[in-house]
Amino acid sequence: MTQQVPSTEPELAGVRNFRDVGGLPTTDGRRVRHGVLFRSGHLAHATEDDAAFLASLGLHTIFDFRNAADQKLEGPDVELPGVRNVNLPLSDPADGAEFWKMVRDGDLDQLRGILDDGKGAARMIASYRSIVTERTGEHSQVLRALVEDSVPALMHCAAGKDRAGISMAVTLLALGVEREAIVADYLESNAKHRRYKVRRSGSADTAYTPEIMELLSPLFDARAEYLHAAFETIEGTWGGVDTYLEQGLGLTPASRDVLRERLLD
Repeated sequence: MTQQVPSTEPELAGVRNFRDVGGLPTTDGRRVRHGVLFRSGHLAHATEDDAAFLASLGLHTIFDFRNAADQKLEGPDVELPGVRNVNLPLSDPADGAEFWKMVRDGDLDQLRGILDDGKGAARMIASYRSIVTERTGEHSQVLRALVEDSVPALMHCAAGKDRAGISMAVTLLALGVEREAIVADYLESNAKHRRYKVRRSGSADTAYTPEIMELLSPLFDARAEYLHAAFETIEGTWGGVDTYLEQGLGLTPASRDVLRERLLD
């Protein structure tokens, strides 16, 4: 039995980018049920009050898409009583390790070299495309778990924007949610109070200058072009969402029906 969540968004002190995706419309006139599907940034810094709120949601499963490097940097998720934590890394700690070290520690000239002239956005687009094509096993596992018993569920990565954003988008596609509604929910991650706190070495007056923050913005923005690249990759690789779900992720039409009954009003 899922619990109804408040209609107003909670003010969580140590968890960013939290939201219930309930209410999103499907192409056949239904809506995602409130209180069954949540998304957020990591839970490592959740306060006691945050944890109490999260515990009140009646969660069955938390899907953590961070890799070992993320967990070392931020810490493990807060433990919630009776909730299953499933870690499914959607990126390899070694992949881009030097790049992300440069993001944290690099000076202005180094950041210009790796991010200027559209290189930052191009990197993000390539990442979204590769997560779609290379992480079908992980996305299949998420959908299978939701079909079987794992709701209410919370999906998160570090910022709750990219890896969690793609995984949530895949789930919403399986539910038949309107494409524009999926993109609109994804773009909610840009709200000031939701955004990931960029961590850089050095003093505030040198590490976070306007030019540096502008260079970093493609990495920390939610941009429609990124999610559209994921959708285009699905279309280009599998020819359409239905084939992607069935052949790429192994979600049978019968299982998809079960998923829709579990998560839609």
